[in-house]
Amino acid sequence: QVQLVESGGGLVQAGGSLRLSCAASGRTFRVINMGWFRQAPGRERQFVAGISWSDGSANYVTSVKGRFTLSRDTIKDTVTLQMNSLKPEDTAVYYCKAKVQVDGTWPQDSWGQGTQVTVSS
Repeated sequence: QVQLVESGGGLVQAGGSLRLSCAASGRTFRVINMGWFRQAPGRERQFVAGISWSDGSANYVTSVKGRFTLSRDTIKDTVTLQMNSLKPEDTAVYYCKAKVQVDGTWPQDSWGQGTQVTVSS
């Protein structure tokens, strides 16, 4: 099993910035990709950003392009989501997700517990 530990999040005013981090740990595993999803009250969980472990290429949902930046540390198996110019509509619980291969088995998804991001207007 792979555990994901998230940090960051909190309350910020519109236009402000926050940084989310997620660290993967566990027995022998290989990360394939990592990223973030978010879920606002009454809404479905949506993809926010993801990054390939092999080449570091990242992709984003249209609504955060130019404001959010996702980076990875392949030594520490962590990802960091830098969120700038935050808007009230970014308010949600943010979940880290990793696709990993454990002991050479079939790739599987692991999820973090979620961290609250609240942007006040």
